[in-house]
Amino acid sequence: MALAQLKIDTTEARLADADVPQGAAWGNAARADALVRVRQMGLPTKRDEYWKYTDPTSLTAVDAPEAALFASDEAPLFDTVDRVKVVFVDGVFDADASDDLEATGLEIERLSDAMATDIHWAKDIYGVLEARGQKPVARPLATLNTALATDGVVIRVTGKATKPVNFIYLHNDTTSDAILHNVVKVEAGAEMTLLETGPAAARFSKLLEVDVADGGKFNHVRAQGRDHERRAVTHCFARIAAESTFKSFTLTFNGVLTRNECVLEIAGDDAVAHVAGVCVGDGKDFHHDDTVFITHDALNGESRQVFKKVLRNGATGVFQGKILVKEGAQKTDGYQISQSLLLDDDSQFLAKPELEIYADDVACSHGSTSGAIDETALFYLRSRGVPHDEARNLLTLSFLAEALEEIEDETLAEDLRDRLEGWLARHR
Repeated sequence: MALAQLKIDTTEARLADADVPQGAAWGNAARADALVRVRQMGLPTKRDEYWKYTDPTSLTAVDAPEAALFASDEAPLFDTVDRVKVVFVDGVFDADASDDLEATGLEIERLSDAMATDIHWAKDIYGVLEARGQKPVARPLATLNTALATDGVVIRVTGKATKPVNFIYLHNDTTSDAILHNVVKVEAGAEMTLLETGPAAARFSKLLEVDVADGGKFNHVRAQGRDHERRAVTHCFARIAAESTFKSFTLTFNGVLTRNECVLEIAGDDAVAHVAGVCVGDGKDFHHDDTVFITHDALNGESRQVFKKVLRNGATGVFQGKILVKEGAQKTDGYQISQSLLLDDDSQFLAKPELEIYADDVACSHGSTSGAIDETALFYLRSRGVPHDEARNLLTLSFLAEALEEIEDETLAEDLRDRLEGWLARHR
């Protein structure tokens, strides 16, 4: 069936003036393939099944909507953590602000340098995991990123990294339109932690591809916040091999529109994949969408999806999560929970939880609920002398606790809890 004319027009308009980066033959081939695929799929419209809750118009438009800069006197997140800093300003790598990448003990290169090399390990990952994640649900904005990404880094982890790597995204231009593509390869038995912080740009497209080999471990903690008017679409595609672990947590504040997609493939026996998120939104212009798809294609796999959203003053939250258990993926343990705390009658939470199971020896569950503050618990705290606002904040933090517990590093978790407490205090 031919694409609807609107999708064709939107796609061709977006690609008309696109500057496709050039490099070595393998990189050029990957980008050329992505251009073909995005034209075949067409960029999304609100009539697409997985976009019916979120309007992608501002993400597919030719020009990025302007976003005012946000000033804050808060110290940068994770500022007390001993880490490797990799800084991008409006989507461009800033070598002066970053740490010396050659002195980190990790193999870290700028994407453009890697893709200018005739033979490079990134060839087996860049655009490959993204392409694998296009079935059964098309994700054309990810393919667009593969075709047009202008910057990013590639990381190869061969042992246990002694420091986390922190991607720091700074936003200095009110009309910046950043497209970043990062690649991580965790070798067998290796381990690393990746931190991501900052608003990045007025409009931000970011794609992360992660290949975790047998016995590897990848921890990911991300904070999206600061700018109130930013728009962002992010994708994470991961392939998780035997006895390996992938864990990702995202905390989101502010923003007009945020769409986070996570597509995970459990490809080896006894692998673990956890993805979790906390979102706190205030105002009718706040729209936050988590879309997750986890495929079990091996024995004895474990997956968890834990998402909590706190919404007020007309904010909108979306969760679309699926667990697909393929034939033969016996002993799968899949858990999915999505919950929202609505602090007024104007906010809304839209959820689409799904299970699709083709194996008969599995333990899979999903649940989705929306509700208000527990008045009985609130009364109990008030009767014990706790002021109303403080009691409400304590109950809100208690509601978010299950998702925050997905963060393995307690120091990182505590830093995020402190930011949540500060946000709640400012939005009483």
